[in-house]
Amino acid sequence: MSVLGAVIVPHPPIILPEIGKGEEKKIGKTIEAYRKVARMVADWNPNTVVITSPHTVLYADYFHISPGKKAEGDFLSFGAPNVRITADYDQLFVEELMKRARRAHLPAGTFGEQGPELDHATMIPLRFLQEAGVSCKVIRVGLSGLSALTHYRLGKCISETAEALQRKIVFVASGDLSHKLLESGPYGFSEDGPRFDHQVTEAMKTGDFLKFLEFSEPFCESAAECGLRSFQIMAGGLDGLSVSPELLSYEGTFGVGYAVASFSVTGKDESRHFDRFYEEQENQRVMQKRQQEDPYVRLARKSLETFVETGKRLSLQNLLTQLPEELREKKAGAFVSIHQEGRLRGCIGTIEPVFSCLAEEIIHNAVSAGSADPRFSPVRKEELPSLEYSVDVLEKPEKISSPEELNVKKYGVIVSDGERRGLLLPNLEGVTSVKQQIEIAREKAGIGKNQSYSLERFKVVRHF
Repeated sequence: MSVLGAVIVPHPPIILPEIGKGEEKKIGKTIEAYRKVARMVADWNPNTVVITSPHTVLYADYFHISPGKKAEGDFLSFGAPNVRITADYDQLFVEELMKRARRAHLPAGTFGEQGPELDHATMIPLRFLQEAGVSCKVIRVGLSGLSALTHYRLGKCISETAEALQRKIVFVASGDLSHKLLESGPYGFSEDGPRFDHQVTEAMKTGDFLKFLEFSEPFCESAAECGLRSFQIMAGGLDGLSVSPELLSYEGTFGVGYAVASFSVTGKDESRHFDRFYEEQENQRVMQKRQQEDPYVRLARKSLETFVETGKRLSLQNLLTQLPEELREKKAGAFVSIHQEGRLRGCIGTIEPVFSCLAEEIIHNAVSAGSADPRFSPVRKEELPSLEYSVDVLEKPEKISSPEELNVKKYGVIVSDGERRGLLLPNLEGVTSVKQQIEIAREKAGIGKNQSYSLERFKVVRHF
């Protein structure tokens, strides 16, 4: 087997004595565990170490793999410019990985580098590894805004590359846990912080990598986690392999969760193809939801499916007798939102009616949400079975004079300055305050913080 094992490690700069200046002693258990897993990697004696880092360049729809022969970096930004780390890259591995990623339709490659310097989430693991005697070549892989399943599949692709090149590799998943464990911490406290850390460390302890795929996006955002997508890539790299899991330490001394875990590969195990289990779970859940969808949601889904599969828009004339009277007769603005594995996949709508009836409004906006939202690539045919839809029908907006007239659960908001208008729907996961609601809408409109603006509120009828 080409994959020898994997480790999960944190990356707090304070862990280095040159930076911590004594404060690192407060996370002594983490340091001891870090040294232990570094010696473990040295004993495995890999040809290449694959480091997944949350702090190298990150794109919403692309995995960046560091190019070139070598790279170095220092800790100048943390007050220790004389602490320098160097890494030699495995160029042949990178070239083969890019070829295989293309064949697997995974958006990964060496384009888009914004600076060759090593980031601290890469250098801190390398510091411990090099002190333990590990001197092999390195692959540095960034994370993305893509789904959990896509991160897992990239891990599989990395392992397949190692197999093809007959490389012995070790995955080093660099990542802190929640950043919201203490009020006194750098990011404050959220009840979801300790919950996330408990659940994710339990998954590390038991080797239950399915759990890494199941965390919801709003929960992760509330917990302000850092390393989950690193762990997902690592889990994919261990796909189909039996492992001996060990959680060596966990500390949250400074309000940020630090976990150290190891996974020694002990053989093959057909019961550990977690992407298959996750896909089956998701497909069943989506199918059950579709059995309960109302005519509004069904119309949005059929509209996008027809467009993606045929390149043509759904004909309203062929549907008139099948639609409720409101869809045929009413005029209203409507937003169509598309989600995939809990993540937004597209959202387009109209504040006021543009078309002859609500049904036509939904048909056009569903197609636009899946093909013309500038934040996302167009929906592909193979994605259609995994998509979930909601339709928000807007009531007529009304002007308000104060944010006190808003309620994030009850009202959506429109922030305007001349022709610039930004809208945010009500009752969205992760939006918990009126201030946050207004700020998001203002940013969408491109209205500066110090510019004046007017407010409108509106209600919606949500179909999902």
